[in-house]
Amino acid sequence: MQTVRTSEELTRALAELRGEGALALVPTLGALHAGHLALVDEAKRRADRVVATIFVNPTQFTDQDDLARYPRQEAEDARELAKAGCDLLWAPAVEDIYPEGFATAVHVSGVADRWEGEARPGHFDGVATVVAKLLLSVRPDVAVFGEKDFQQLAVIRRMVADLGIGVEIAGVPTVRDPDGLALSSRNSQLSQDERGRAVALPTALHAAGKAILGGTPVATALQQAKQSLVDAGFLRIDYVALVDAATLEPLDTLGNPMRLIAAAVIGTTRLIDNIPVETDATPLR
Repeated sequence: MQTVRTSEELTRALAELRGEGALALVPTLGALHAGHLALVDEAKRRADRVVATIFVNPTQFTDQDDLARYPRQEAEDARELAKAGCDLLWAPAVEDIYPEGFATAVHVSGVADRWEGEARPGHFDGVATVVAKLLLSVRPDVAVFGEKDFQQLAVIRRMVADLGIGVEIAGVPTVRDPDGLALSSRNSQLSQDERGRAVALPTALHAAGKAILGGTPVATALQQAKQSLVDAGFLRIDYVALVDAATLEPLDTLGNPMRLIAAAVIGTTRLIDNIPVETDATPLR
């Protein structure tokens, strides 16, 4: 696996890869885990060559302490990407992505307005801007993202459609630990006790999903989910909601397709999760 750090190096490396077939991009912030490697596996399935990025994007962090705490382990990440069969790693510096005088931001309305958009104002502007720049720099045939950041995936799809960027956006189902907790780079920030209690988040979502499908009013099921998080020791609940999977608008009655989404803080760590809620008896995942 080749590693490049500047736009000039990237251009030269891509010129070689483009002659070898379809190209897939896997954008990451680093601190890789099995969920990221599942994205690489999907990218390999969809394309002949795979480019991954590691870039801790400062413009999508609304809390500078959160940015400072975000785990960084590039050498280990590079080894994992190489073992997974990645062909090229682009690990740019902030100055390469946002050179002096950079004055452009991409704003997506609608799907970005609620939930994470309200809890973290400006977050999705940072996400959309950096993803647009990565896509335009690499120009892949397909870019692969995880469904754990479900609203982010919706925002990126909307941006790509609106701007006419010629790339397929592929989503990969959330990868979880055996107890159900979604894999996340932020899980490393949890103490042992917090890690044990964090499983209440997916447990609450699955319970709410089953309750809603069983006829419990949506508002009642959501309140029960919130209470279970409080009982587990979560210090703040930003949202627990049933939403339309396409528009991210809240639902108070059954529709299809639907998602249960949640964000909550345990200790100093903010976790997000989501599950599909399907009325055709398809198992929740």
